[in-house]
Amino acid sequence: MTKQEKNEVIELLKGKFSQYNNFYVTDTESLTVEQVGKLRRACFNKNVEMKVAKNTLIKKALESIDSTRYTGLYESLNNVTALLFSENPKEPALILSTFRKETNGQKPELKAAFIDGDVFAGDDQLKALTTLKSKNDLIGEIIGLLQSPAKNVISALNAGNKLAGLIKALEDRAQ
Repeated sequence: MTKQEKNEVIELLKGKFSQYNNFYVTDTESLTVEQVGKLRRACFNKNVEMKVAKNTLIKKALESIDSTRYTGLYESLNNVTALLFSENPKEPALILSTFRKETNGQKPELKAAFIDGDVFAGDDQLKALTTLKSKNDLIGEIIGLLQSPAKNVISALNAGNKLAGLIKALEDRAQ
């Protein structure tokens, strides 16, 4: 690979790291060509971009953006590395978990994940990442919690009207 080609890859990676707040660093070393193709299709179907690059180029791209922000990821840059970029922080974790179930294997292994400024290092974090809630999910839950007391008050007021109507009907019947 020439120096010019390396610089092009670094610039491409810098663009991806700047574009996405969420990315996963995975180890795809022991996967067959067929399995890598299947993983790429799964990523494509879920709007997740998969890029394979040399670890030194990935590290240079990260360092050129912000050398301290990504320090937790540098240790995970070894073996064959595939990067998964996504707007949804949960989607790559679901893809990896599903892929493992379908192939009855432990690969691709999660080396690290960078989610909105936080680093999740190690394959043991995959299960936790599959249960992440998106920003929209959390906002929906908060809105539901805020609406709940108002609904209870309205229900109580409506029940009060029904109770008043029942008392009036009983009063009319008694007369």
